[in-house]
Amino acid sequence: MTKDFFLEATEISPVIPAVNSEERLEIALRTESPLIYVLYGDICNITDIVARIKEAGKKAIVHVDLVGGLATKEIALDFMDKYVHPDGIISMKSNLISHANELGFLTIQRFYIMDVLTYRNVEKRIRLAGPDVVEFMPAGLTKAMGYLMEDVDKPIVASGLVLDKQDIMEALKIGAVAVSTTNKDLWDC
Repeated sequence: MTKDFFLEATEISPVIPAVNSEERLEIALRTESPLIYVLYGDICNITDIVARIKEAGKKAIVHVDLVGGLATKEIALDFMDKYVHPDGIISMKSNLISHANELGFLTIQRFYIMDVLTYRNVEKRIRLAGPDVVEFMPAGLTKAMGYLMEDVDKPIVASGLVLDKQDIMEALKIGAVAVSTTNKDLWDC
C-alpha cells in the first residue's frame, strides 16, 4: 500500500477503526473505512486476522509492537513480510520503521506525547526513521499536535483517548488526515 492510497482512504473515511479483539474486528469489517488498524493478535493468529481483513476488501495495518510472540526486532518484520502480508505496519520503534521501509511496507510511526522530552524528540526520530505517516497520541492534545505539525512534513493521524465526535473534529480541524480509535461508536462518524 502506498502513502497516496492511505491518504485517499482517509479522505473516504477519516476515522480508522482500531481493533483490539475479535468482537471489534467483526464490527470494523462492516464499516465504510477501507483501513483497519490491528492492535491485537499473536504469532499463531495474526496471519488469519490479516487475511480476514483483506478478504473483506480492506487494508490491514498491524501494530507490530503489540503482536504477542514477536520481539521488537527487525526479524519480526521479516516474519510479517514472509507469512502475514499486512498492507502496513505501526510501531513506536524507529529501528522497526526503518526496516519496514526497506521491506516496502506503508509505515506509521506512533508517538505517545507524555512529556516535554518526548515532544522535543519527535522531529529527530522522524528524520532518523523516515515513516510514511506519523501518529500522535493522545488525540486530545490538539494544541501540541498543531505545533508539531508545523515541523513535521508527513501526514498525521491522531489517536488515543478519542472520547467523542468533537475530539475527531478538532484533530481534523488542525490538519490531521485521520483519527484512529477503538471506540466503535465513533467508527461511522
